Amino acid sequence: MSNYFDSTRNSAYMSRQSYFNPSTITDFGPNPFVVDISKATEHNDTFRTAMWTGSYLQLTLMCIPVGEDIGLEVHPNVDQFLRIEDGQGLVQLGERKDSLNYKQPVYDDCAIFIPAGFWHNITNTGNKPLKLYSVYAAPKHPWATVHQSKADDVE
Repeated sequence: MSNYFDSTRNSAYMSRQSYFNPSTITDFGPNPFVVDISKATEHNDTFRTAMWTGSYLQLTLMCIPVGEDIGLEVHPNVDQFLRIEDGQGLVQLGERKDSLNYKQPVYDDCAIFIPAGFWHNITNTGNKPLKLYSVYAAPKHPWATVHQSKADDVE
């Protein structure tokens, strides 16, 4: 077991050194993994990349272009945590698709908690890409998902 953990840890460490190149980002789950999440998020230029997918949790990196949004969505059985690393936006939440009555500006270092069953959207209101990461419990996207742009998100 020790050899497996050591090789896994070394593999994750080696991979961590190359995440600055978007073409080398891969899904490291479900193996143990350590990453500087701020740097990984700030250097991600894809709309969505699954960086770690386990049985009960998933980490995705996101980059929302100026003036664009994530898209109105709901996850009936999945709680979601988002953290803004860079940029600013507007988060909208509601229990119904036609009633997003909770609106809050968000910016660097804001954390957003979205309970399962809540409709939500985030719009980039700033003048640079909005960089954030999302943690889903349980996983939402297939292992190793990469959406270069919002148009690629056809799940």
